[in-house]
Amino acid sequence: MIYPQTYKSKLTQRETQYAIKTVKDTFQLKLSKALNLDRITAPIMVTKDSGINDDLNGVERKVHFTMKNIEGEAEVVQSLAKWKRMALYRYGYEHGEGIYTDMNAIRRDDDTDNLHSLFVDQWDWCRVISKEERNTDFLKEIVKKIVRAIVETNDVVKDTYPMLSFEMSDEVFFITTQELEDMYPDLTPHERENAIVKEHGTVFIQQIGGKLKSGKKHDGRAPDYDDWELNGDIFAWNSVLGCAFEISSMGIRVDAESLHRQLELEGCLDREKFDFHKGILDGTLPLTIGGGIGQSRLCMLLLEKAHIGEVQCAVWSERMRKECETHGIILL
Repeated sequence: MIYPQTYKSKLTQRETQYAIKTVKDTFQLKLSKALNLDRITAPIMVTKDSGINDDLNGVERKVHFTMKNIEGEAEVVQSLAKWKRMALYRYGYEHGEGIYTDMNAIRRDDDTDNLHSLFVDQWDWCRVISKEERNTDFLKEIVKKIVRAIVETNDVVKDTYPMLSFEMSDEVFFITTQELEDMYPDLTPHERENAIVKEHGTVFIQQIGGKLKSGKKHDGRAPDYDDWELNGDIFAWNSVLGCAFEISSMGIRVDAESLHRQLELEGCLDREKFDFHKGILDGTLPLTIGGGIGQSRLCMLLLEKAHIGEVQCAVWSERMRKECETHGIILL
């Protein structure tokens, strides 16, 4: 936990609720226009044997349950990375077209601190691309459009609430995880993120999931949605907390070749039996780019909050609630 000295929210709780709506309403419209995305509905649960649920780093325990009139078990989603790609196929989306949705998840093994909650809410989006667009230049162009949508949203928020003063540059600094390790070999991945984002403000850290020259990973990624050579995270510098602040995890999704390679590296080739994976391997599912953009994360950043619990209702320990209140942080 980080407790900024002399912290006091610039917005009352009531003003905060209105401001959250301003952020969400504004950003989703700007995102959908920038990337040509339709708003659709999405599931909160999927069946366990579907293979659709996101495995994240592969160690998180999914929230699961049996049902009264349906055989098998259901799982609360951890993200919609796989589901979105199947939806694009089922709904008949074509090249250059895409979807976005409100994704609500419960990740019971997540840490709870300033930035992390057991409840995850984000805009999950996905768009059909061509084989020729599976490259770094195209990825960077999409990143720039997302960052531009955030900056424009911030302008609207500050016009509405002039007491806010957060600034975010739309000049994105791009760097790979290997370049970052070479630059800061003695720092941990988290410390490297802080160092590079503090220097450049708005940063896209590329190529997350595979092992670096050190034999370690910068961070984990499931092997069956992002292509580890064509993905990354968008960061901004959070001056309230004095740290790098991840807003989005995204990337060009796996094709048949990268899917098989990454499953083999992770010892997960048995997943190729699932319909989702078969659809990628045989070319039935379209090539895509997609990601998730944290809704509470974005609200927290633009509204200059010190804790994610100031912009979302979730479960916190009584100890955390009391400590936050002592430091002027009032959780919803």
